[in-house]
Parts: sequence; structure tokens; C-alpha cells
Amino acid sequence: MAKLRNNVIPNAHFHKDWQRWVKTWFNQPMRKVRRRQNRMKKARRIAPRPVGGPLRPMVRCQTFKYHTKTRTGRGFSLEELKAAGIYKKMAPTIGISVDHRRRNKSTESLQANVQRLKEYRSKLILFPKKAGQPKKGDSTEEEVKMATQLSGPVMPIQRVHKKEKARAISDEEKKHSVFQAMRMARANKRLHGIRAKRQKEKEAEAMMTKKK
Repeated sequence: MAKLRNNVIPNAHFHKDWQRWVKTWFNQPMRKVRRRQNRMKKARRIAPRPVGGPLRPMVRCQTFKYHTKTRTGRGFSLEELKAAGIYKKMAPTIGISVDHRRRNKSTESLQANVQRLKEYRSKLILFPKKAGQPKKGDSTEEEVKMATQLSGPVMPIQRVHKKEKARAISDEEKKHSVFQAMRMARANKRLHGIRAKRQKEKEAEAMMTKKK
């Protein structure tokens, strides 16, 4: 029976060798088991060092959209290590990550990370290289016995959310127009160069008239 109206002519391709291109994923559950076993092996191998890896610095997220949020960075800058009194080549040996490319652009971030390093150093239990022969900076035998392997990230960053208390809106806030303020700020930025040029020309003209 002929098709009614202007429909698509059926042209399904049922003779292609599609089985050749099918990819199965039946090994996924076993891969999960293998990953878990490897994690456990690594934890036993590096014990009593922390499972979560070395200590990471606290940094700001990139771009204007996310720069109010904090996260863990790649490694501590050389300036931060120097301020904390930790030698840059010793830091990786005691579980502190180092990023020699990073630069500190604010005093606040520098102080926060220096404080983080000092807190870590105070909590750190450092095993002597040779048992029974501790050197300067190594932990005592009692502290070594107390050591346990830490699971999870070392000193995770706690995000504190400060709630603002409810209050009445002031008359000054009611009168203030954010739209107008932003419009004026944009205009001032746009016209800054031409205004500076005009001011310079005006001053030069005033100097010329004074000379005459």
C-alpha cells in the first residue's frame, strides 16, 4: 500500500556490519575493584605517611566569577616557605608540596599559607632516619609510637559562611542607585584619557599665557 502524503521514504540500512564497531564495558566493575586494591596497596606501602598526599596551599579560584571561593592549590611558593622557616629542598621530604612558579600577589594569601605551614609543622610527627638516633627536629619515641596514618586530605580547607544579621534598610541605602553608580563608573573609566589630555592642554595654555 502506498504511503499517504509527503513523508520520508524509508531507507533504513540494515546490511551494515555494525557489530564490528560496538564497544562493551563489562570490565568496569572489576576495574573498580582493582583501583580500590591498588589504593590499599599504596596506603600500606607509604604508611605511616598520609594517604591523601602532601600538604597543599590555600588559593583563590580563577576569574571574576569564582575568585571569592578558596580551594587547594598545586604547591607552596618559595616566599611562603621562606617566611615559615622551611628550606625549599627539605619541604617535599616532610610532606609539603612546592610550586616554584607560583607568586604571591597579596599579603593576606601569604600570611594565610605561612600560618597553614606553621600549624602543619607543629602537628607533624617526623620519624628519625635511623631508629634510636634522633636528630634535631625529629620527634621523640613517645610521639613516634602515637603516629597513625591519616586518611583523606591533609588539613582540608574549611569554608566558613558568615550569615549577615537582618536589619532595617537605611534612608541613604534607599536613595542610592546601583545602576547610576555603575553607569558613572563606566563613564569615568571611558573618559579618563580624554579628560587627562584636556587638563594637560589647559595647564599648558595657562603656562603660555603667564609667560606672555
